[in-house]
Order: sequence, then C-alpha cells, then structure tokens
Amino acid sequence: MVEVPVPREKWSGKIGAVKLGASTSEGGSRQAVEVGGAAGMPFLSYEGLGRRQLLAGEVIDDPSLLTELAVRSFGDAVGDPVEWARKWVQEFGADLVCLKLMSTNPEGKDASPEDAARTAVSVLKAVSVPVLIYGCGQEEKDARTMEAVSNACAGERVVLGQAEETAYKTISAAAMGNRHALVAFSNLDINLAKQMNILLADFGMKIDNVLMDPLMAGLGMGLEYSYSVNERIRIAALMGDRMLQAPMLCDTTSSWEAREATEEDARWGDAEERGTWWEATTGLAALMSGADLLVVRSPRSMAVLREAIDGLRGGK
Repeated sequence: MVEVPVPREKWSGKIGAVKLGASTSEGGSRQAVEVGGAAGMPFLSYEGLGRRQLLAGEVIDDPSLLTELAVRSFGDAVGDPVEWARKWVQEFGADLVCLKLMSTNPEGKDASPEDAARTAVSVLKAVSVPVLIYGCGQEEKDARTMEAVSNACAGERVVLGQAEETAYKTISAAAMGNRHALVAFSNLDINLAKQMNILLADFGMKIDNVLMDPLMAGLGMGLEYSYSVNERIRIAALMGDRMLQAPMLCDTTSSWEAREATEEDARWGDAEERGTWWEATTGLAALMSGADLLVVRSPRSMAVLREAIDGLRGGK
C-alpha cells in the first residue's frame, strides 16, 4: 500500500490571536475569548487550525430599516436591544454580540453619545459574552459616540468599530485609553488593509488589539471579489507580512440587502428560507477565505454556520 504524503505548505508567518472581553480577574465581568492564531489556510488541520472561528449576533438599537424576515425569530425583543442581545446568547448560543448604535444617526433619531453609551452598558450587563460596538457610520458623530462608549465600558475590553483611513485617530485613542480592541475597516483592497494597520501601528495601536474588516460583499453583490481579497490577505500574512497578521472579521448582514434574497416570489420558493441561505452562503465563503469572526443577522443562518464550522474543524 502506497502512502500518499499530505501536500503541506511551509508558512513562515502566523495569524495573531486577539483577546476579546475581560474576565472578573482582569477587571471585567464576562467570559473572555481569543480569536485568530491559525498557522495555515482555513480548516487545514495539518497546517494549524488556530482558535475556533466565532459567531457574533447582530443587535441594532434602531431596527426600523431591517428586513422583518431576518429577525422574525426574535419576536418583540427586536424593539429592545437588551432583550435582543440576551436572546442571542441564551436561546441561539451566539459567541459574541455585535451592537450597532444606528439610533445616533443625525439623519434619523440622532440619539446622543451619552444615550448610546447607556445602551451599550445595559447590553453588557445583560450578557456574559464579549461585545462588539459600532456607531451609525457618520464620521463626526461616531467619533463622539465611540469616545463616550469607550469610557462607559472601561474594563470590559469591548471591540470598537470602526477605524477607517480618513477617520481612525479618535477611535484609536478611545480604544487605547481604555484597553479595548478595535476593528480596522478597508474597502476591498489588500493594500488599503495593510495601510490601515500601518497607520494604527504608527499611531500607537498594537496589532494584537486589532481585527481587520476587509468588507465582505454578499452573495450576488461581489462575493467572488471579496473572497479573493480575503484569501490574498491570509496568504500574505502566512508568508510573513506582519501588518496583515491580524484576525479577520466579516460582516455577513449586508447579504439581506440583495433583492434576490428576500423578494416575495412564488417561483423562487420561501423567502425566509432563501434569505437564510443567502446569508449562510455569504458566511461560508467568508470562512473559507480566511474569516476568523462573522457578524450574523439571522439565528437560522448562524445555526448553519455553526454546524459548518464544527464539521470543517473535525468536530473540534
């Protein structure tokens, strides 16, 4: 019987591990976890699996623009970020909660940074898992919001999102001041992803506190290009590029914005089932291209992704 050798790559680099959340012994109040640490391409156990890929459940404090199909499982909890977060953890087993403070949008409810910080603290008190916290996407307002959130959540080591090329100093200072982690966002460009990490490092942010978000396009909205960018980032990191060795975060929730995902059409089958698999397919592509952490909107999609991670890791 001929033994066929495993075609194992010899990588010189490794993905760094980032700690999320702080335990009571560290001044926090939750179960800390680590993400990253892989020494090879995704799910190749003979190269080095690293930490288990994690799944974060999305919570939005102003869900008025959400597709109802995606959050139907939460019932009335969708109107209350605290109950929504609690349900994600207690009923659906989310590893983390991703709180998006959309109520701060100046063109919407225009909630104050202080109100947003109080919401963040209430969510932290309701769950025992690490929490990612985003603003509304408006640069000036987000800077003030993240500063308030950082101070209010001091000691908990939350993940603040997100630092961008044109807006990273205020949020970086807020993260460093209270020892939080940070999401570095780049728009489908490996060079920009590296540049973001260089800018953060030059500003004083340690790469051990950074998660990269290279923008995951949903199925039908550029998924193939996103996949190639993610994969190139992972390969460059394993080949020894220190500035690309941060764990990768991918937000799959934009997949619900695709018309084909949720449009009611009898010829296309059940819309909720279709939307679930639209997001799950986006998440699977992200995982296979190198994602270490996914932000997910639908509990049904999360269940599919959790089962896939279990299987791909050999039950580990």
